[in-house]
Amino acid sequence: MSLDWYDAVPKVELHLHLEGAIPLDALWTLVSKYGDRDVRDRASLARRFEYRSFRDFLDVWTWQISFLREYEDFEFAAEAVARDLARQNVRYVEAFYSPSDFLSGGMEVQGITTAIRRGLSRVPGVAVALIADFVRDYGPDRASRTLVEILEVRDQGVIGVGIGGSEYAYPPEPFRACYERARCEGLRTTAHAGEAEGPASIWGVLRALEVDRLGHATRAEEDPALVDFLVAQRIPLEMCPLSNVRTGVLPSLEGHPIRRLFDRGALVTVNTDDPTMFGTSLAVEYRALERSHGFTHDDIRTLILNAVEASWLPSEGRRQLRAELCSSPDWLDPTPDAPL
Repeated sequence: MSLDWYDAVPKVELHLHLEGAIPLDALWTLVSKYGDRDVRDRASLARRFEYRSFRDFLDVWTWQISFLREYEDFEFAAEAVARDLARQNVRYVEAFYSPSDFLSGGMEVQGITTAIRRGLSRVPGVAVALIADFVRDYGPDRASRTLVEILEVRDQGVIGVGIGGSEYAYPPEPFRACYERARCEGLRTTAHAGEAEGPASIWGVLRALEVDRLGHATRAEEDPALVDFLVAQRIPLEMCPLSNVRTGVLPSLEGHPIRRLFDRGALVTVNTDDPTMFGTSLAVEYRALERSHGFTHDDIRTLILNAVEASWLPSEGRRQLRAELCSSPDWLDPTPDAPL
């Protein structure tokens, strides 16, 4: 597809997993480095990212991250992700990374974090802050140990924590103490909730973890009282529409609640989650929302500015980012005689 306004407009993203955003060419380099008998070329690699269910997606996630085995792999992958983001004119990102997934391989949280930062720092034009994802599946004790190690390298741009993983099997309440410690240490908090499970999961992270933002919240509208609360409290929603369709959480994009929540006044943001694994980008998401839900360019600009408001930048940083976006020559629609 030729470049259009969706490609050119400056963007912000708050829900992106670095491991799931490694561009295919870079991922192919890692797969070739270590070898996989079932992946012989880029085409067979791309076919690995086809899912029958959310649990199937988690299995593929585990397979993919198995090719990150050395600190230099994280450095290489982070640089590749940042270059891809800069190419898309994504100006600011708050990105998850999951150090707990790699501890069994002998790597340390501190080494992984500093390697990622080395890779990110090589790329101008995009600022990437880091959110450490504890991963529910390893339990609260591992999360608490990981938090201690994260605090040792928070100067590498780690600004918050979250939990992803198997929402259907691991409720949020056991992570209460870990989240309380993170808040006391000045870190911001989010959690995946209401992605594969219902409103009870969202209420759980709101009440037990007291999160600043919600990841996905796709099923929030099953509880009208919950929607009222999210709107009234202006709790940011890190929504990932195409991710929810690709993992089978929803059967179609037309059935996604994003338009209804947006129209209710919820603080909705649009994100890609794992863009390589879902074959998406922010521009692809915007086009899809226009086709399926009638989002206009003005609506998209509102969604982008929502992400600025919901970001964990200090107030002056949010003000500067908003001014940078709105003053960009690509912020407004192009005139007919001024092609992109």
